[in-house]
Amino acid sequence: MTSRALLASPLGFLIGVSLGALGGGGSILAVPVLVFVAGQTPIQATTTSLLVVGVAAVVGAVGHWRHGRVRVGPGLLFGLLGIAGSLAGSALNRRLDGDILLLAFAGLILVAAWRIIVGCPSCTRVGEMQALRDTPVAGNGVAVRVRPDTLRLLKLVAAGTFVGFLTGLFGVGGGFVIVPALALVLRYPMPQAIGTSLVVIAVNTAMAFAARLGGSIDWGTTIVFTIAATAGVGAGTRIADHIRPQTMQRAFAALLVVVALYTGGRAAAGIW
Repeated sequence: MTSRALLASPLGFLIGVSLGALGGGGSILAVPVLVFVAGQTPIQATTTSLLVVGVAAVVGAVGHWRHGRVRVGPGLLFGLLGIAGSLAGSALNRRLDGDILLLAFAGLILVAAWRIIVGCPSCTRVGEMQALRDTPVAGNGVAVRVRPDTLRLLKLVAAGTFVGFLTGLFGVGGGFVIVPALALVLRYPMPQAIGTSLVVIAVNTAMAFAARLGGSIDWGTTIVFTIAATAGVGAGTRIADHIRPQTMQRAFAALLVVVALYTGGRAAAGIW
């Protein structure tokens, strides 16, 4: 572990803070920090990011589970659907040039920033409707629920595979895809979609990380950065109670745009 890795540790803590405060998305900054500050290669950085994201997801999932916001079984199933995509993404990761990988990652950061800015209004509406459907009907006490049909199942399989691919390729959780999928396809209320998404992320990152164990892993930097980020998750959760979510989301989205432009610029310079 180098002095640059130690310098990156406080930034790892701040990434954990953003992850805890925003409920997701903060870990997407791990790869640029690990590359440009800690001095890791893009492939090493995406591997380290898998462990950071996975551990943070487990910590977050436990907290949501205690509040009854996690459906463990469906979350595990969704995660298992992503195994093939995760392995394919990991295989492609090992074959891509580092600068091309970073350029594609910059595009992913911009997509994440856009998702944070626009949100998912339809997810909220579906969640509210489902909450009403799950309420017992007056007079007979029978709860009306919607069972997923074949089309929804196909959508779920496609979403699970795509999320697994993103996780394997870029070392990210893919929460900006998972949460809408759970809300729109399985009709989960948003709190349960967010909590359950962490189970999916934990499974996907575990599979992708296991696929890379035979490669070159900078264990010193990986462990220190993961500990720092995990510590930041708890701090971010407490901060979230004192700052308006809209304010945090807008500021974070602006930061993502800046990081994406810098990452894309550095990667493009390396290619051309």
